[in-house]
Amino acid sequence: MPLLDTGIIGPVSDMEFFRKDIATTSAILHGLIVSSVLLPSAIVSIFAGSLADAVGRPRAVTIGFCVSGLGAAIEAGSIHIAMFIVGRIIIGIGIGLYLSTVVVYICELAPPAKRGVLTTMVQLFAAIGILTGYFICYGTVYISSSLSWRLPLAIQSFLAFLFAAVCVFLPQSPRWLTLCGRHDESRLLWIRLGVSLDDQREDSENKNDTQEDSTSVLSHSIIRAFKKDVRSRTALAVYYLGMQQLCGIDSILYYAPIIFQQAGITSQKSSFIASGVTAIVIVAVTIPATLKADSWSRRMQTILGGCLISGCLLLIGILYASGAVHRTSGAARWVVIVTIYLYVISFCVTWGINYKSYPSEIQPPATRATATSLAQSANWAVNFCVVLVVPIFFATSDSGPYFLFGGLTIINTVILFFIMPETRGRTLEDIHTDFLHKIPHARFGRRTSNDQYV
Repeated sequence: MPLLDTGIIGPVSDMEFFRKDIATTSAILHGLIVSSVLLPSAIVSIFAGSLADAVGRPRAVTIGFCVSGLGAAIEAGSIHIAMFIVGRIIIGIGIGLYLSTVVVYICELAPPAKRGVLTTMVQLFAAIGILTGYFICYGTVYISSSLSWRLPLAIQSFLAFLFAAVCVFLPQSPRWLTLCGRHDESRLLWIRLGVSLDDQREDSENKNDTQEDSTSVLSHSIIRAFKKDVRSRTALAVYYLGMQQLCGIDSILYYAPIIFQQAGITSQKSSFIASGVTAIVIVAVTIPATLKADSWSRRMQTILGGCLISGCLLLIGILYASGAVHRTSGAARWVVIVTIYLYVISFCVTWGINYKSYPSEIQPPATRATATSLAQSANWAVNFCVVLVVPIFFATSDSGPYFLFGGLTIINTVILFFIMPETRGRTLEDIHTDFLHKIPHARFGRRTSNDQYV
């Protein structure tokens, strides 16, 4: 469910009967329809951490899924463009409530040795959601009625309510219980989860602080995230997730059918197949990348990923700028298509993995949910701007978007090289201590006598 909407909305908005029933999709209108889910997600996500702190992680996720299901149902039943956009706005509110909270929840439950694998499982399920969305649409595009675009959205609504029903039975986060001063419940839950005493150390070492601050944290969590002792971490998380979208990944995913048509696959059904192959590639590479998430340095993944992503984007831009892609003969268009797949693979095995877990890892318990939600809000706000303007940009320049995203990715990679601390293999409390005392090895990833690796 996390990115089922990403796999559905691009193909749906390009379907013949959608254009007849809802709107002819000019570049501006197409960008508005697709991006209208992102701005509400960005706004609501600012407050999602406070909701998660107030009612608990699973309940916040449940509320988010229910809201998303309602929005998808409105989309499926739309009779005009305004109703459809209202449905997308409601979906965005739901996604803003649940997505960042899911990562926080998993991060708080996971032992250090498995934290990377477990938190990046969200990315794997997102990839499966994209794949499912593309092929649902490929199956329904053959229906000669409005059901061709309504059915995928109805399925999306059903799955959202199904996930909400499952989340009702999930246990609270033990660290959230500690934050609320409910230490006995937290200890019993840790035992039920089979977590060792060493991995509970963050709870025990923060016990006094959370008892004293739990009331103020729940009522002033956004303000708390910008206090002197944690504001650098909040700023890093916001920058880290916000700048991720400037590599243009969601533009490729949302507008995959159009991008493949631009590269020379002219048939709509063929472009849908190419988009579906993209989703298959995403799932295929995300599975091993997820399983190996704790085997790689977080810094190395980020820096290497930035180099690979920018290289692919610049190569595509050069091929379009040279005019080689539009020649009736030659291999340039196939090089572009293959490079798009390489770009997606590079993102999935590096930035797609890292960017799910890292913002939560660097936060202390009192601000983890709020700071992660603020970072996710920045991600969606930047993504809204990118997804809104990309169709217009592509309509005026076939190479410009690739040069822009490639250049921004290079700049972002250089900046993160200097400001990004290493977190792999360290307990959440060790990371917290490193930030408080500004320990150099935490910033530059050096080996220490107390750590197997950093």
